[in-house]
Amino acid sequence: MNIRRAEEKDIPQIEELLYQVHKVHSDKRPDLFIPGSKKYTTNELKEILADDEKPVYVADNDGVILGYAFCVYQRHCTKSSNYTSLYIDDLCVSENSRGLKIGTRLYEYVLDVAKKNGCHNLTLNVWECNESAKKFYDKCGLKIQKYGMEQVLD
Repeated sequence: MNIRRAEEKDIPQIEELLYQVHKVHSDKRPDLFIPGSKKYTTNELKEILADDEKPVYVADNDGVILGYAFCVYQRHCTKSSNYTSLYIDDLCVSENSRGLKIGTRLYEYVLDVAKKNGCHNLTLNVWECNESAKKFYDKCGLKIQKYGMEQVLD
């Protein structure tokens, strides 16, 4: 297995993985994630893959994409601080490939990219209803940075 920057030829397989992630969220939070909808159009994916500020990495096994990590460089400039974070917007391993440490390898690859590029930290968000993701990131050594809270208004 090779982890590399995603290319346009990977889009059909990335779209299938995006659907798998969306289904996890829409099953738990259909009020926020419309079942069957898409996160990105094909053209939006092409733009993202061409943007060095939004690198996407894939776990490739002889042309089969087993997982991905969508990332975004975030520049924080205030009067009291100036630093860069690498934010993982989305990390997915194919349903058929879970349990093989692919997610761990993707995460460690992105962590290494962040270190090599002088980032202060690596950040991400996890939905409260996604227990498996919370356990995975806990095993990776991530700690809670802040809480986002809501009150749903019917």
